[in-house]
Amino acid sequence: DSECAQISKEDTLNPIKQDTKKGKLRFVRNCFPHKGYLWNYGAFPQTWEDPNATHPETKAKGDNDPLDVCEIGELVAKPGEVKQVKVLGTMALLDEGETDWKIIVIDVNDPLAPKLNDIEDVERHLPGLLRATNEWFRIYKIPDGKPENQFAFSGECKNRKYAMDVVRECAEAWEKLITGKTSKGEISLANTSVPHSNDRTDAAKLNIPKGDNQPPAPIDPSIDKWFYISGASA
Repeated sequence: DSECAQISKEDTLNPIKQDTKKGKLRFVRNCFPHKGYLWNYGAFPQTWEDPNATHPETKAKGDNDPLDVCEIGELVAKPGEVKQVKVLGTMALLDEGETDWKIIVIDVNDPLAPKLNDIEDVERHLPGLLRATNEWFRIYKIPDGKPENQFAFSGECKNRKYAMDVVRECAEAWEKLITGKTSKGEISLANTSVPHSNDRTDAAKLNIPKGDNQPPAPIDPSIDKWFYISGASA
């Protein structure tokens, strides 16, 4: 799939919804030979890449979002599905000058999960996937008129231990955010489940609209267009 669904930080209770740009639903472009996303693309709850903190190795500030996660198992996930995963490694994308970690994981119930314990296992059992992932993140914004993205560490994937440190750092940053020790900016911190949060509230007090199952909006045929980008490898 190619829908750009995101956790809406600014909306009450942070729902997942499809991103929009200039009033139109956003989709990721097909950069040949990649169609849509290469993996299940999600995020770790209760993590935050702090835009006030510069990472000592990437030399760039956080992107003000939860940690992005690429789940490389064989089953396609449903929108909003919660998975228990095993962390394998991470890439450090520099997206428009901000640190944007991509944590590589696998569903613990995937048949390959017992064989994948660190980043080198991914190359051994899924050869070419990390190279394709690097290329995908490098070029995916080019069709929208943006420059190609850069990577810290020359695009090298860091190992499980390094990735776990990143997850811990971002969980600690979220903890400071949810307890009011860091400026929240435009983020809505209203929640019903974090006992020590000043913004915890009772769901009954929130004006949550009733479910309204609308038919899906029509998808513009241009979303299926292929983009052929110089330097992309088949």
